[in-house]
Amino acid sequence: MSIIPSLKLSALQQYGVITANYWSFTLTDGALRMLVVLYFHQLGYGALDIALLFLFYEFFGVVTNLVGGWLGARIGLNNTMNIGIALQLIALTMLLAPTHWLNIPWVMAAQALSGIAKDLNKMSAKSAIKQLVPHKAQGKLFKWVAILTGSKNALKGLGFFIGALLLSLWGFSGAIVAMIILLAGTLFSSLLLLNKNLGQSQQKAKFTQLLSKSPAINALSLSRLFLFASRDVWFVVALPVFLSHYWSWSPAMVGGFFAAWVIAYGFIQTLTPTIIRKRLPDGKLSAQWAFALAVIPAALTLLISQASANDALFSVVFILGLFVFGAVFAVNSSMHSYLIVRLATHDGTSLDVGFYYMANAAGRLLGTVLSGAVFQWWGLEACLWVSSGFVLIAAFAAGTVKTQ
Repeated sequence: MSIIPSLKLSALQQYGVITANYWSFTLTDGALRMLVVLYFHQLGYGALDIALLFLFYEFFGVVTNLVGGWLGARIGLNNTMNIGIALQLIALTMLLAPTHWLNIPWVMAAQALSGIAKDLNKMSAKSAIKQLVPHKAQGKLFKWVAILTGSKNALKGLGFFIGALLLSLWGFSGAIVAMIILLAGTLFSSLLLLNKNLGQSQQKAKFTQLLSKSPAINALSLSRLFLFASRDVWFVVALPVFLSHYWSWSPAMVGGFFAAWVIAYGFIQTLTPTIIRKRLPDGKLSAQWAFALAVIPAALTLLISQASANDALFSVVFILGLFVFGAVFAVNSSMHSYLIVRLATHDGTSLDVGFYYMANAAGRLLGTVLSGAVFQWWGLEACLWVSSGFVLIAAFAAGTVKTQ
């Protein structure tokens, strides 16, 4: 509930509040992930133990997006956004516990709360834009969604840097306190400025409405699942281990590469309306870009099989290929983000957006698990072949999406 109910902001001002809220949360989310990885590595935790710390973070993303959409339709997106920030503050506070409390179960619980918080915040931000843009202004909607989505991912990459920097300057607890102060200020401004009952359905959403009944949204969600699984199957575990073990990159080099990749990916997302020449995305265009994306991991697989890791030219071409994948992937992702907002019903947008991002989270979870398993058994080349296959499934699913 708003502290000043009489305060009325324009749609553009509301968009600014939502974007600032999303940016602030994303910075802390990226910084917290890097903090946990680096700090618990310093404590002597192995790679598998550290991976387990994030298991609930990903799993609860699936649950939260599904239930969160229903909750947003019932109580308003301003409230679900604020609940997300409050849960992140609780998760951060849990990590201020004495070092001997920071065992795997305790940190997994904190990360579970953080995962719930992140997806409540994301679902609320994406759904809220639908309420702020007139139905006829689809060009503006595409632009606003692209800016919000792209800037979020760029800031998440920046958060990786900030997390490492805060850890080196102020230590683990000092870094956590700094993030708590930032988020507390964000929560206060959100409570003060966001319109009351933003995105609340005029009819009380029923729990039985959690699963989408729209063929277009079901197809888009299936495409989203395999699109994100295609990235994470090589991105999450396989590539960092490959770069560290086979190319002998230092942790700083690996972290710098991933931060640069995510920042570039987010930047391309914001440019998507310009890249596709201001054409409004539909299922056919999304499928075309996905088919183009499927070629890249297959080409990188053939490159690995034909070159030596000591070949400097191979290394440069391979890294550039990963950035090309990121650029084409970013355009695909940005078009998806617009399409779900466009296809969602105006009364109860969060139900459709929540279902869609549930599929997104399931894809991340699938990709994360396969990234470790496929790489351990068959290597990076196999991960890239799986990636190419997943993108093809995403392309065929996107091709069936009808926007009319």
